[in-house]
Amino acid sequence: MFSRTYFEARRRFLDLTEVRSYASSHKGPEDQSLYTDVAYLGDPGARNLLVSVAATHGVEGYCGSAAQLSLLGSDLVKKLEDTVGVLLIHAINPYGFAWDRRVTPEGCDLNRNFVDFTRPLPENPGYDELADHLVPADLTAEGLAAAERTIADFRAKNGEIAFQTARKKGQYTRPEGMFFGGTAPSEPRKVLEEIFTDYKISQRQSVVVVDYHTGLGPYGYGELQTETSSGMEGYRRALEIFGPSVTSPELGTSSSVEITGTQDEFWQRELGNRHTYVCLEFGTYSPDKGREVLRNDHWLFAYQAAQANTELGKRIRTATRDHYNPSRPDWQEMVVFRCGQIHRQAVAALTQAN
Repeated sequence: MFSRTYFEARRRFLDLTEVRSYASSHKGPEDQSLYTDVAYLGDPGARNLLVSVAATHGVEGYCGSAAQLSLLGSDLVKKLEDTVGVLLIHAINPYGFAWDRRVTPEGCDLNRNFVDFTRPLPENPGYDELADHLVPADLTAEGLAAAERTIADFRAKNGEIAFQTARKKGQYTRPEGMFFGGTAPSEPRKVLEEIFTDYKISQRQSVVVVDYHTGLGPYGYGELQTETSSGMEGYRRALEIFGPSVTSPELGTSSSVEITGTQDEFWQRELGNRHTYVCLEFGTYSPDKGREVLRNDHWLFAYQAAQANTELGKRIRTATRDHYNPSRPDWQEMVVFRCGQIHRQAVAALTQAN
């Protein structure tokens, strides 16, 4: 169920269902074509809809793909009521999935890219202060030591929450940096907007969105995070469907800090209280390890992009994949079980919706 490459994951998905494919304008590591593939299950006119989104952060798509393959093989989708449809979006960010990167072809974090670009962009002075140390040009022992001293000083002076907010909230000034939200809508964002129109999602009465992520929280635990764009009303809707395991950054119960430009901002703008969005986040390894692999990834493509397919580049890309997609059976079993639970709860709630 878990694949080792985007291409293997895509083949497995295509083998199980009919799809509509949206071609990327970018290529894979060996110049392969890339696609976002969409499958619809159930009555095309169903008034209630489960939307499953894999690979918002490309390299995290191994988890989302496995979740969708599991759902396709389950009895759940074979027994849908006429009022419930299921929309599977496989690899919304196929470039990141194929290259084992979190970012889009534009180098931006898709989950920071859904801001309104006609308005002033969010500011993040903490990131600006740390940018050259989070992704230093010099990765020698001396260069890394100097960067880590500056980061340690920032943490000691401002506290851990301030550091994580500065690093992860989203920034719109450093295209080569971490968690860059972009300067315009990215190609994957435009594809999601196209899918939204093609499948007439605006006409649905009730929509539950499950967006799969990895890398944050305890190893193997699937945390159901809501976002601030839906506010406490969105949190309460999720709570009613999924129970008290739902978390909120507004309440301080989430392992995530408040972030800007999330995918939920799109769903909130389009559907308001007709939607319930949850980020199903599975923990992998330590946060410091995650910061290291992201630093190396951004360093590679900022300063040594020509080496992306050399031994050095492949080593860095493999380390990123292994951090966000542990190949251990215990982790994989936890993911599949939790995803199955969430899918059942979502379909049950949509079946009961008026």
